[in-house]
Amino acid sequence: MSGQPKILLVDDDQDFLNLYQEMLSKHLSSLPDVRTASNGSRALSLLDSETFNILIVDLQMPKMDGLQVLSIARRKHPILRLVVLTGIQDEQFRTRAYAMGVDQYWIKPETDHEMGLFLESVESLLNREATGGFRGVQSKSLVDIIQLECMSQSTSTLRINNGIVEGKIWVQNGEVVDAITGDLTAEPAFQRILSWKTGSFEIMAGDATRPRAIFTSYQGLLLNTAQAMDEAESQKVALPENGETAAGAETPTFMAEVSQVEGVEFVLTVEGGKRKRHEFYGVNNPEPMADWTRETLKNFNELGDLLQVGQLQQVVGTGPQRQVALASQGTSGLCVGFPSGLTAEQLRDTMKNILQKWVS
Repeated sequence: MSGQPKILLVDDDQDFLNLYQEMLSKHLSSLPDVRTASNGSRALSLLDSETFNILIVDLQMPKMDGLQVLSIARRKHPILRLVVLTGIQDEQFRTRAYAMGVDQYWIKPETDHEMGLFLESVESLLNREATGGFRGVQSKSLVDIIQLECMSQSTSTLRINNGIVEGKIWVQNGEVVDAITGDLTAEPAFQRILSWKTGSFEIMAGDATRPRAIFTSYQGLLLNTAQAMDEAESQKVALPENGETAAGAETPTFMAEVSQVEGVEFVLTVEGGKRKRHEFYGVNNPEPMADWTRETLKNFNELGDLLQVGQLQQVVGTGPQRQVALASQGTSGLCVGFPSGLTAEQLRDTMKNILQKWVS
C-alpha cells in the first residue's frame, strides 16, 4: 500500500480515542492518518468503505466486543494488521487473540516508557512488508515474536512446533530464562529453535518458578544466534545436480551427522521447485528414490488437504526387509531407511533425533 498509512483505532472511551489519535498521528515518523470508531459496528463499516494498514482494538466494548471485531476483520480483510490495546490482563484473552492471528497484544501503557515501546512497535508494524512466518502472529519470524514478548516485559511460555519437532522458550519479566528442544537446553536449545523458519506457536501462561538457565540478555541472545546461523550457512557445501558430493569436498553437515545415527541405512533429502535438487547418503541409485519420495509426499499432502487434517508431518512404511520413514518441511522432503528389526519406539525416537537435525 503506497501513500500515507492509515490506522483505525477502536475503543468505547472517547477520551482515550482522542488522546491516542493525537499520539499516533503526531509521534510516528510516518505521520499516519488515524481514524477512530467508538464501537465495533462503526469500525467494520469503516473497514468496508476505506483501506487501512492497521486496526487497533480494545477488547472490552458493549454489544460487539473486540474479539468479535477481530474475527470479522481477519476474515474479510486478511492483509490488515491487527493490534489489541486493552486494559484486560488475562492470559486466556491473550491466547485467544494470538490464535486469531493478531500481530501484537498490548496492555494499555501506564508510563512514558511503555508508551514509547508501544509507539515504536506500531511504527515497526507499518514499515514491515507482509511476508510468510509463524502462524499465530501474522507474518512474524520467531525473532519478531521474542522481541515483542521481551519489549512488552511479559512473563510467558512460548511453545513452538516445527512439524513433529517441539521446543519451548520461557520468558520472565521481559528476559529469556530458559529453552528446551529435544536433548538441548538453555542457549543451545534457543539457537536451535530460532533456526526454524516456519511452523506454529502458542503463547501460554508464564512460569515464574522456572529456574534461570540463560543469563544473556535477549538482545545478546538474538545477536549470538544470528552469528551462529551465519557461520553455519557459510559452512554448507553446495552439491552438483546429481546429488553427489564434489571431489575433495566435505560431506554436508546434516548427512555427516545422520550417517552416524545408529540404525540408519540410508538418507535422502529432496527439494521442490524447478531445480528439484536432492542429497543422499547410502543410496546407490538416488534419482528413482528422489522421484518416489516427491510423488509420495505430494499424494499424502493432497490427501491431508482433502480430509482437512493439515500438512503431512511424518509417515512410516514397514516391509520384510526395510522400514522407511518420510517427513516434509515446506517444499522439502526427507526419506530415511531403517532395518526391519527396529521396534516402533526405537523408530520413533531415532526419527525424532533426525528431524531435530534436519529442520535446523
